[in-house]
Amino acid sequence: MRILIIFILFLSLYQTNLYANIDNEKKFNPKYLSKYFSGLVSFDNQEFEKSYRFFNSSKTLISKHNQFLKAYIFTLIANNKFSYAINKVKLSRNKEYSNFFEGELLLILDSIKRKKFKQASKFLENLSNYKDQGTYQFIIFETLKSYNDLFISKKFKKNTDFGRISEINDAFQNCYLGTPLTQIYFEKLINTSEDYSRYKYFYLQYLINNNELNLAIETSSNINHLESNLLLLQAKTWIDKKNFNKFNENFLCNNEDNLLSEFFFLISNLYSTDENYVLSEFYLKISNYLNPNFYFNTILEVDNLYVNEQYIKAQNTLDKLPDNAEVYSWYKIRKKTQILSKIESKKKSQSYIDAELKKIDKPSLKILYDAANIYKSLKNYNKAIEFYTAVLLNLKKDSEVRSDVLYRRGGSYERMNDYKKSDQDFFEALKINPEAPHVLNYLAYSWLERDYKINEAMIMLKKAYQLRKEDPYIIDSIGWAYYLIGDFINAEKLIIQAVMLMPDDPIVNDHYADILWKLDRKIQARYFWQYVLKLDETSDEMKEEVSRKILNGLSNI
Repeated sequence: MRILIIFILFLSLYQTNLYANIDNEKKFNPKYLSKYFSGLVSFDNQEFEKSYRFFNSSKTLISKHNQFLKAYIFTLIANNKFSYAINKVKLSRNKEYSNFFEGELLLILDSIKRKKFKQASKFLENLSNYKDQGTYQFIIFETLKSYNDLFISKKFKKNTDFGRISEINDAFQNCYLGTPLTQIYFEKLINTSEDYSRYKYFYLQYLINNNELNLAIETSSNINHLESNLLLLQAKTWIDKKNFNKFNENFLCNNEDNLLSEFFFLISNLYSTDENYVLSEFYLKISNYLNPNFYFNTILEVDNLYVNEQYIKAQNTLDKLPDNAEVYSWYKIRKKTQILSKIESKKKSQSYIDAELKKIDKPSLKILYDAANIYKSLKNYNKAIEFYTAVLLNLKKDSEVRSDVLYRRGGSYERMNDYKKSDQDFFEALKINPEAPHVLNYLAYSWLERDYKINEAMIMLKKAYQLRKEDPYIIDSIGWAYYLIGDFINAEKLIIQAVMLMPDDPIVNDHYADILWKLDRKIQARYFWQYVLKLDETSDEMKEEVSRKILNGLSNI
């Protein structure tokens, strides 16, 4: 449908713009429009190499409409052809079809890379004409202006208030100048309740460069070695091995390009969170262009490709990560295991992870923990339990991390119907953290499925719901508990919320259909059961059960 809409729009554009003056278009070749359309479709599918070939062979159309040039520039950037893209924008300047935000942005970055900051100021004046196109465009304009003023004046000026984004910019700009306030800004940033743990990496680098080695070591010792992001884990590994010089090989606070690279990585991340993967890719490429040494950011590109089911490209992108970066070497293995399960089979995926683990002489706790999670996702619960147990042997008895590992091992026992051991793990996890909503939910839902201690399960679910009212899994569980005690009205009120939050979850939709049937809304119930059959995540076993429901309702189930 989306491709059809694109075709109709550009057919209209073709008729309106390209045939506006037929006498002047005698040399126009219709094949260019066909190739341009193919380029758009390829670009929309994130097949950037293919889209580049199509756009490159239809360059004649660039002067016909500004969207043609914009799409071509985006494709060039996606293929890392920055010099060519920048020259193309320069050659097209002051022409009607050359006016767009990203084109002006490239000219500014080109000037800054060449340290022509006053020239960048002039281009920023042009960029201001587009700053109101959207929230992110406004933030990019104001932040770039702030950084360029900093590069010229070498003086810090408080940034426009964009919340945490401004706090991040304040920290980096002070770091650029080497002011004593740098440490304060970073500490304020990383000590918030929100997850800004990424910036602890740059804080550690700042401490090391200012000979605050003891504080850096103390800070890194508190890094959660099981659940922290890869960037932090790599920093911890370097500090543990006293490889302090490694930090400056990838990023320098006093380097203009490096600072802007980190800002555009943030923008890329924001677009990725919004599921706008085209713009996320565009700004990630800019980030890598400004600082190609910071290979850690490749992770976002891999994740974007994986989410968009571009598995082969994700696998090829993984190869860009160096093998000598310990933490990232393991990430490559872990991600390739996931990719193999998608493009080949779970059996092939398991064979691969089995073989790779045998090559690791002394696996870290992180590797053992990740391996357990991988085996659990592959439904090899015995192997998962083996690895979770190995992790537990190395954790403190009362640690929050131990509670989480017990929860995960308990889930593995539960999948194997070993309810005695699963309940033991869940109870032990709750002794460590009685307010863990995900543990309360899992244990209670397990009891519901077994028709065991329904009233106690309801009490646990109400507690979990109070702790996390927006969690769709908890909403589904408590709604299903109401269903099991025959309160279909309250069950429907809750499960419909879960359906809205997780519209593609087969279990939630099946629950909702069951409730509708009990409320005598049988036509709607069969509609939702039919929908469950179409979902990719619906298991074969579930499809058989749902098919019986469609035929017979709930009377014989």
